[in-house]
Amino acid sequence: MDYKIAICDDSAPDREYLSNLVKHWAKNCCHQVQISLFTSAEHFLFSYEEEKDFDILLLDIEMGDMDGVTMAKKLRQENHAIQIIFITGYSDYIAEGYELAALHYLMKPVREEKLWEVLSRAEEKLAKNEKMLYLEISGEMVCIPIYQIRYALVSGNYVTLYASKDYTVKMTLGHLEKELDERFHRLGRSALVNLTKIRRVTKTHVMLEDGTLLPLPRGAYEGVNQAIIHMR
Repeated sequence: MDYKIAICDDSAPDREYLSNLVKHWAKNCCHQVQISLFTSAEHFLFSYEEEKDFDILLLDIEMGDMDGVTMAKKLRQENHAIQIIFITGYSDYIAEGYELAALHYLMKPVREEKLWEVLSRAEEKLAKNEKMLYLEISGEMVCIPIYQIRYALVSGNYVTLYASKDYTVKMTLGHLEKELDERFHRLGRSALVNLTKIRRVTKTHVMLEDGTLLPLPRGAYEGVNQAIIHMR
């Protein structure tokens, strides 16, 4: 497989070290990688305007004017597919990382075997992002990337999927569930939610990254949390 990987770190020795680890991983797994090195968050975002097809981002948190978390928030406003791996010397940012759907945190100094493990997880996630859902709507075939689906709601004999656009199709929620994968969790009889899009879970609601609130049926709190943990 071919992957475009960005390394954003304001330390030249760290950039070189991470780049060498990625090259070793790629050689071991028989992958082709194109590695781009960035010295700051601003440097990456400027380049990103021209090239938006990075697959994996190794992102240092503690940088100059703009830190990695702030940069990731800007990136996530339009790109939910890129796999973000935070590199940090501190553990204080982990809660924010989960809100940004970061794949993992790696503590400095990064160990080669740990980075290889996380890169392999990123590879699996990217493969999942290639999965498509095909639906016939109004006489035409619509192709929806599964990772884009945030949630689905049933109303009568119809299900509405909320993705980059909203799609309403005549089908049962049970049938839709069979067409999706382990990223999706049933919320009672009327809803399916993409676990990777969840920001917060309370006893009564699930909050998604875009602020959507989905009611949580009585007794479903523990099940949702366990499903999220297993997804991690």
